[in-house]
Amino acid sequence: MKAGGSLKFIIAILIFSVIILFHELGHFLFAKRAGIRVNEFCMGLGPTLFGVQKGETFYSIKLLPFGGACMMEGEDADSSDDASFGKKSVWARISVVAAGPVFNFILAYVMAFVLISFMGVDTPLITSVTNGSPAQEAGIKEGDVIVKMNRKPIHFFREVSMYGMFYEGDPVKITYERDGQRHAAELTPAYDEKTGRYVLGLGSQSTLARKKGNVLSNLKYGVYEIKYWIWTTLQSLKMLGTGKVSPNEMSGPVGIVKTIGDTYEASRSDGYFYVFLNMLNFSILLSANLGVMNLLPLPALDGGRLVFLFLEAVRRKRVPPEKEGYVHMIGIVVLMALMVFVMFNDIRRVFF
Repeated sequence: MKAGGSLKFIIAILIFSVIILFHELGHFLFAKRAGIRVNEFCMGLGPTLFGVQKGETFYSIKLLPFGGACMMEGEDADSSDDASFGKKSVWARISVVAAGPVFNFILAYVMAFVLISFMGVDTPLITSVTNGSPAQEAGIKEGDVIVKMNRKPIHFFREVSMYGMFYEGDPVKITYERDGQRHAAELTPAYDEKTGRYVLGLGSQSTLARKKGNVLSNLKYGVYEIKYWIWTTLQSLKMLGTGKVSPNEMSGPVGIVKTIGDTYEASRSDGYFYVFLNMLNFSILLSANLGVMNLLPLPALDGGRLVFLFLEAVRRKRVPPEKEGYVHMIGIVVLMALMVFVMFNDIRRVFF
């Protein structure tokens, strides 16, 4: 394998591992806070390469360098130990389960702050309007700043493009600022035969629209960045659920590794600092995506476990562990089948 290929693979592993390990760190810290015994906290998966026992927890490094795990006493089986997961209050258990996805959002936010501090933000400043386009006919001009599309606040120009993709062809009410005054215009996208897509005719040149701010504005825009990726993930799932996107277009670890490699190759000529920034941007996407996906109310995921816990909080009676375990087992089987399907599609797209 060439050195460049090895480096791309190592970078992909590092990104996956940091994001998943930080997720598990959330579970670990809140389990310790709740007095739950953590039997093992590991980096990687598979057979143990080496580890050390410190107090009640065995800290280990596994053979396969992908992510990690936080194994709590009584998490998936009954335990009479007072320090077991099931012996703690329902709200303590909710905090432990929710901590993993929340830590993914925290990690994504910290990385977003760093990225914005270096790069600034792509403000929704209009720097070009296509002649004869719906935007021009509605009176939108260069120099206008888009602040809202229908009811969705807009903070980045890429949100304008993504909105058009998620609501392709739908009429949209655009609110924009000009000389400190707000105006509104109703636009119906026009079909562009060259691109095969519906367009509004709005353009933004990054060299003109990108803006750097101070620490306070960077902290604020870090929040907007995470909201953007959460919104993008949810809208993508909505398109998948409504059939607008085929399951064959889903991408898994193999496809993500290829995308990381392609991004690395494309930015390497600009210098390793830009490689770092692009990898950071990709990590924000993955961390926020993992947080959203884990909160979905599906068996075997953190969201599925939270459904049972909130049900217990309302009923004041725990769902029998064997029944909950049965539901999660079915979820694991379905999830594994989906992962195999996605991996097969990734391999087919990459190698065939």
